[in-house]
Amino acid sequence: MSLLVIGLSHHTAPLSVLEALSERPGRAEAIAASVLSSATATEAVVLSTCNRLEVYASVPAFHPAVAAIGEALALAAGVEEPEAGRRVADLPPGDPADALAARAEALAEHLYVRYDDAAIAHAFTVACGLDSMAVGEAQILGQMRDALAGAQGRGQVGESLNALFQGALRVGKRAHTETDIDQHSVSLVQIALEEAAAVLGPLEAVSSAVVGAGGMSGLAAATVARQGIGSLTIVNRTPERAERLAVTTSGVARPWDNLAEVLAASDLVITCTGAVGHVITADMLAASASRRGGRPQVVVDLALPRDVEPVVSWPHAVPGVSLIDLQSLGLLLEGRADTSQVVRVRELVTGEVADYLTRRMEKSVAPTVAALRARAAALVATEMERLDQRLPGLDEATRAEVGLAVHRIVEKLLHTPTMRVKEFAMEGSGDDYAAALRELFDLEPKDVANVSTPPQRAQP
Repeated sequence: MSLLVIGLSHHTAPLSVLEALSERPGRAEAIAASVLSSATATEAVVLSTCNRLEVYASVPAFHPAVAAIGEALALAAGVEEPEAGRRVADLPPGDPADALAARAEALAEHLYVRYDDAAIAHAFTVACGLDSMAVGEAQILGQMRDALAGAQGRGQVGESLNALFQGALRVGKRAHTETDIDQHSVSLVQIALEEAAAVLGPLEAVSSAVVGAGGMSGLAAATVARQGIGSLTIVNRTPERAERLAVTTSGVARPWDNLAEVLAASDLVITCTGAVGHVITADMLAASASRRGGRPQVVVDLALPRDVEPVVSWPHAVPGVSLIDLQSLGLLLEGRADTSQVVRVRELVTGEVADYLTRRMEKSVAPTVAALRARAAALVATEMERLDQRLPGLDEATRAEVGLAVHRIVEKLLHTPTMRVKEFAMEGSGDDYAAALRELFDLEPKDVANVSTPPQRAQP
């Protein structure tokens, strides 16, 4: 089995494509189920965040798995292509296979593929936050942990992906405890506030509002509060959550019905609700702008799917309103992370990937080594039984000395092939050498399988 990662992220896909793949609850589970039902993968974990969608799979063969995962992703979304100006899902009726092929072709240009060693390196890099929009952010660790736990609960993970994700989580934790990557990274909210200050002036005199009270909204509200912005209003569909966030950030909670009034009163609006559908429309912003009498307003949309209605002529669709979304933030964040810390984390990842590959190679030949030693132990036991039959009166001390001598001879004979198979495993050619050992010592496949498969528990 080999490891395969296929996905798309803010590096390869426009916001419209990422949005199409994130706007339905349960889509990640459906993609994993589709991949596994194709019989081209034995394990699957789907990592879905606001900036990426990746399928991690353990596969017996590369090309069939790539085709199956690509088809699952194409089925999962009607991908809007900016060049074509229409949704692939709205293609004229015809052969469903042709429509699916067209959708897959439209999506393919945004996908990246990482196989085996490269898949391991990619997983470790993602876990460390090096592939995130805000380089070094730690939120990805929790998202990877949740993706693994969900797949485990659905029985979609086995030894390969469990080892990969556990290794990635451990490396990610090391990156944040042994380096300053998270302290030196620039957050999405921080860069958005810098852009807002360029439009609105000093933030101490700015009235602000945060729409939503989830994790990202909480981070935004806390960052705004630390900046000493003039006033902070929290608006959320659940009043209790808005009240709790307002208390911790010295803000004021307002009911959801007051959203239009809050928009008109706020110079800076940060929104991240996680809702399906737009909570702030262009008409709402136009009405707000007219009530503001020409005073500039900055709206920051951190949500995916987007909270603010996409308009072709943004960021200047509504006079006086500047829109900052995830795609524009991604461009602003490029090159803002501390280069020295990024280098340190990359070196850590390189070393961890090498160690992981070494352990995996050693493990791949371990069943053959164990079977070889089990065969040798069985032969020694057989010969000792024959000795007992031929010399029944042999005293225990002499018998023990004979047994020890035979054991030493066997150990010396097995030492070199055992060490060689481990050395070749680390060089990447262990499978061939292990196969040669199985042939030379006439090891049955079932003997190798028996020492590599945990015993089944007795059913109660």
